Amino acid sequence: MERRVFLKVLVQLTAMAVCFRKMGAVASPFPSQVPLPKLGRPTPVFLAGLKRGASLQTVKSAVRAAAEAATDFSWLSAGDTVFIKPALNSGNPYPATTSGDAVAAVIAILKEKGTKRVIVGDMCGIEHVKLSPEGLSGSSRRLMESSGMARAAQAAGAEIHFFEESGWDAFYEDFPSEGSHWKRGLMMPNILKEVDHIILMPRCARHPLAGSSLGLKAAVGYWRTDTRLEYHKDASSFQEKTAEGNTVETLAKKQRLVLSAADKILTTYGPDKGFVFQPEIGMVIASESVVAHDMVSLAWLLENRQSIPSSEKEGMKDPNSSQWMVSIANRYVVTRLGGLGQAFQSEKLTRNDMDTIWDDRVLNHAYRLSGEIPTIVLEAANDVLPLDLKKRLSELTTPSV
Repeated sequence: MERRVFLKVLVQLTAMAVCFRKMGAVASPFPSQVPLPKLGRPTPVFLAGLKRGASLQTVKSAVRAAAEAATDFSWLSAGDTVFIKPALNSGNPYPATTSGDAVAAVIAILKEKGTKRVIVGDMCGIEHVKLSPEGLSGSSRRLMESSGMARAAQAAGAEIHFFEESGWDAFYEDFPSEGSHWKRGLMMPNILKEVDHIILMPRCARHPLAGSSLGLKAAVGYWRTDTRLEYHKDASSFQEKTAEGNTVETLAKKQRLVLSAADKILTTYGPDKGFVFQPEIGMVIASESVVAHDMVSLAWLLENRQSIPSSEKEGMKDPNSSQWMVSIANRYVVTRLGGLGQAFQSEKLTRNDMDTIWDDRVLNHAYRLSGEIPTIVLEAANDVLPLDLKKRLSELTTPSV
């Protein structure tokens, strides 16, 4: 949420916090700290380097290089329909949202390969859009237009689609893997039944509640308001439910590629605003595995958080970075999603501090779900990526034991 909005409600939330402590909000057991599995199969992740200030054409060439290295598109037949899922959490431009230029580049590849129909769509967060059985407030369409993503996608020949515009009943129940922390199925948008393939296009960014906003976290954009309410209300397993939300049958069967433009990184605060850092050499990250993609993307985020100018270091101490503030901020989200009654019953969200990728509860649970930690094999997709950077990222994504 924006700083001014957060400060505006802080007084109310402080009073609520006293009530929460007196009432002892319902809490489920803390997720089991099961040891991580062993290293598994080699999983390639492809990196295309991008020099700072690269031209639009150079950006699109890097996206093409990474995408075509990551997959041969053998899964794509002429006449297929492809859904591109970006991260549209606000109306702010990249990297607060997915790069419109990167989206356009992927659309161009799909069109060249004979794709019948490309759809780009999402539903923004509760700060901007709320869908309920009674009606709708806010507009993801307006925000995509504001970010510049809509113009780029449509100019490249894609349709744009926004889940809330089809109404409350335009969702179906899909189920995560057995034994999940979810109490019920996840409500997913009907449009996914109409498409043959899904390409996930997140961004590389900080998030005040989740710690980071990468590929696994981007699944939240699919979910109807009631699913998002359970996600935030039952907050003791917030990170675990993030990983489990990516195991629903639709994504398991249809998601083909995960690709992020990461030449600009939202290094502080998030999810909509913060310090944008542009390294001398940025990159495009692509893999067929969302878990492998996120391992590299998180390593890249943490690396660049260390490199921001000293004048911005204070920005790393986000206003809601303390445990108390994170918990209160999450209850504020629950209030927006379901009202004060739901907020009073919500669990505490435990802040996920991360110095390395091995501290991330989302990724750690994703490893347990699959039964292995991917052995990351980094490959350069163009000749711009420095060898020392590739080596450094390889070290950061390899367990020490």
